[in-house]
Amino acid sequence: MLYYPRLPVFPVVVRVGGLLIRLILVWAVLHPLMPAPPRVTLGPPQRVETNEPVVCVHTRLTDEVEEWKIQRTLRMVREMGAATIVEFFPWPYVEGVEGEFNWTLPDRIIRHAHNQGLTVIARLGLVPGWARPPVDEKVTSLAYLPYDHFEDFAVFVKAFVARYQDEVSAVIIWNEPNLSLEWGSRAVDPEGYTELLRVSYRAAHDANPDVIVMGGALAPTLEPEDSASGMNEVRFLERMYAAGAADYFDVLAVHTYGFTRATQDEPDPGVINFRRVELLRGVMERAGDGDTPVTITEGGWNDDPRWSYAVRPGQRIVYTLDAFELVKGWPWAEQLCLWNFRQPFDRHNRRDAYYALVSSEFHPKPIYEAIQAYTHGWENPFTP
Repeated sequence: MLYYPRLPVFPVVVRVGGLLIRLILVWAVLHPLMPAPPRVTLGPPQRVETNEPVVCVHTRLTDEVEEWKIQRTLRMVREMGAATIVEFFPWPYVEGVEGEFNWTLPDRIIRHAHNQGLTVIARLGLVPGWARPPVDEKVTSLAYLPYDHFEDFAVFVKAFVARYQDEVSAVIIWNEPNLSLEWGSRAVDPEGYTELLRVSYRAAHDANPDVIVMGGALAPTLEPEDSASGMNEVRFLERMYAAGAADYFDVLAVHTYGFTRATQDEPDPGVINFRRVELLRGVMERAGDGDTPVTITEGGWNDDPRWSYAVRPGQRIVYTLDAFELVKGWPWAEQLCLWNFRQPFDRHNRRDAYYALVSSEFHPKPIYEAIQAYTHGWENPFTP
């Protein structure tokens, strides 16, 4: 038998306890000396000065805790010359308890956006716990919306549109429903999504006949129709039209990314590039829906030096400005909303941080300054 000497437990506990007490005393002395968070006041209403209304950005303010950061983000968006933002407003944050609406979070964001003179496109989605199946059924995804709760989501859409009818111009119904991950980690269902779009469209227009309902928000993917991960967005849209979706959206929202390819690369069914959106436009025209416009609610290039699907920062600037010019030339396209303006914490999501135009500490990247020059007609020092 091995012999283990008895450890001096009590002195160790005393030493640890003493250190903890000293740390608490230090905190009690220093805490009152810490600077208070900046005081937030709205100030006079602002107006966006821009020559390029095609420029739009997707902000990430939903999980921003400090109000001054929301205000500063939106001020920098305005100063860059983007007149429109896309922002995500999760259903669980508003109606965590069935029938009880807490508008604190969206009120704060929309108040500051309105004060900065920005147009808001609201992306609506995710599912509160009371509308999801029990955990013991092993369905825990926040994106899992049972079909018998579609009407509950429509109630939320109607309440949201009614509350912000003077501040929110458009709502996006769900996000990337052609990906399994975004459809509750289950098989995607174009016909099911069309039904969700139908009940949401009617609810939104009941609340505000002038609101723009955006359908789709489809992700670019090459997944075949029988894939467990998702469905090619071109085929998904074809099945939406076959299910009658044309009557249930005013604008088609699309996502299109360039990855390593230049802006002008030709669209190809077997390739993901920026002009892939033209394939979706072809589906719309073949379905007789050519009068319905398109808004790119997510798009852009990444300049992560460690990612094989990224480009160099200089390339990113050139491709992005070329993309704005390309979208301006499409008579059926309205705006290009870049993903994304800023991440609350860069270190928590490296990939999205390299899509951002501003660091989490609010340092403008060269692409921010290039877009600012573009929207104001200034000389751009970052392009040839």
